[in-house]
Amino acid sequence: MAKTVGEVMTAKPLTVHPETPIKEAIMLLADNRISGLPVVDEANQIVGVLSEADLMWQTTGATLPPYVVVLDSVIYLTNPAHYNQELHKALGQTVAEVMTAKAITIPPDQSLRHAAQLMHDKQVRRLIVVDEANRTLGVLTRGDIVREMASRYADDTEPAEVV
Repeated sequence: MAKTVGEVMTAKPLTVHPETPIKEAIMLLADNRISGLPVVDEANQIVGVLSEADLMWQTTGATLPPYVVVLDSVIYLTNPAHYNQELHKALGQTVAEVMTAKAITIPPDQSLRHAAQLMHDKQVRRLIVVDEANRTLGVLTRGDIVREMASRYADDTEPAEVV
């Protein structure tokens, strides 16, 4: 029988708030050996996600966009707004300044097959599992899906595909 997201997700995940200092969030990720955290408000509603990718700007910094100067005018060859976004993340001191504001969410009653397809389509490593009120219930990662597939092989009771 096909499992649902709610049966496989990590329930009651570690979370951070938008005002959490970056240093604290980094330590939480490292100490727990996880790659991302849901960002929630006071009501436990999802407002974003903080991932390792969001934190890379803290180390790499932002790269100035290419430009040319013509008659004392600067003409950017790429969108300078992208540079501003990178710079903001590189200098951010709180989770709100660094996080990805658009978390990809899924309800717990969805099938693993649907969740896997959503991860593939959106090119994300994790889905935040939420209830009808957008409150965080859990996190489903690619690893969770692979472990579920492996358990089916170990049980040898049904095919190891996510149905």
